Amino acid sequence: MIEALLALCFLIFFHELGHFLVAKYFGVFVEVFSIGFGPKICSVQLGETKYAISAIPLGGYVKLKGQDDLRPLHKDFADDSFSTKPAYQKMLILFAGPFFNLLLAFFIYIAVGSMGIKTLSPQIDTPKENSPASLAKLQKGDTILSIDDFQVRSWEDIAQAISNSQKPQSKSSADSPTLTPLRFLIKRESQTFEVIITPQMSLTKNIFNEEVARPIVGIMPSGEVFERKFSPSELVIFAFEECKKSSTLIFEGVKKLIIGTIPLGEVGGVVGIVNIMADIAPSGFVAFGLLVALISINLGILNLLPIPALDGGQMLITIYEAIAKKPINERVLYLITTAGWALLLGLMLLGLYNDFSRIFPESLKSLPRIEP
Repeated sequence: MIEALLALCFLIFFHELGHFLVAKYFGVFVEVFSIGFGPKICSVQLGETKYAISAIPLGGYVKLKGQDDLRPLHKDFADDSFSTKPAYQKMLILFAGPFFNLLLAFFIYIAVGSMGIKTLSPQIDTPKENSPASLAKLQKGDTILSIDDFQVRSWEDIAQAISNSQKPQSKSSADSPTLTPLRFLIKRESQTFEVIITPQMSLTKNIFNEEVARPIVGIMPSGEVFERKFSPSELVIFAFEECKKSSTLIFEGVKKLIIGTIPLGEVGGVVGIVNIMADIAPSGFVAFGLLVALISINLGILNLLPIPALDGGQMLITIYEAIAKKPINERVLYLITTAGWALLLGLMLLGLYNDFSRIFPESLKSLPRIEP
């Protein structure tokens, strides 16, 4: 549990460090740098800035002169005030926090990849009966070396190669699609040979429990695991691809939450995050590092949402003022900021409720379960 709390605090610290460093670079007076919200547990004054640890561990903040999320109408027009800085500097200061989270995740993936990652080998189990792989005479123990010109090194590569080779199909086309034949290079014991396999579309569940049409060939992994190593150049590509994949997953999750595909009962909070991190921590640095990187990306992207209480909302206001060449109407600013904080607080409370209902189901059994 201690490792989980420290890791989460470090992610918050690194996010706020981004705001802090860029604000200092542009000459903005930084009044407070805090991990946590609410009453300060302890603090120290170093130079112009008070560094604090606060009582509510749901995030952190950097309080800049002339900028106060809780008092949106507060302005200060001194030279070292956030209020007087040009729009591009404000944007960079606001973007720096989320960017630092993405940057941290990138370097965590570099560190994890350099240690080697245990992954499923591209060796197959017995193909599904009457599947394309079975009809092509593939056997249990065969290893897939490449698909067309795509080199296969792990089981994940197989799914990617098959998926990328086909044009997007609608759900309705799953019964009678026209798919591209693929050239599989197979290793069987000491022999290598090629087979041509045409995938078929199948309705399967995705990570969001949606029914989607996917090209398949009817194979499953044998369960053989190996430690995948990366060259320096491969490490950079691996880290970039993992950041891209995690970011896409998070964006999709947010979109599906908004449209109702993901029920509100699945929303998690900081307690659930810490609980998951505590469960994974004993598994070792690689597994824990992969989770911390994912949470760091999650923290960065969620802060870019266009909610006035978050960095993304403040950036949107800054863009509007730059285009309109005038400050946003004070009443409008007050209303949208208040609404943003209400929404954010509501999501936090919802996440905490769901966390406790999952972790301590007996304690909350008498309370209504939140459904979509």
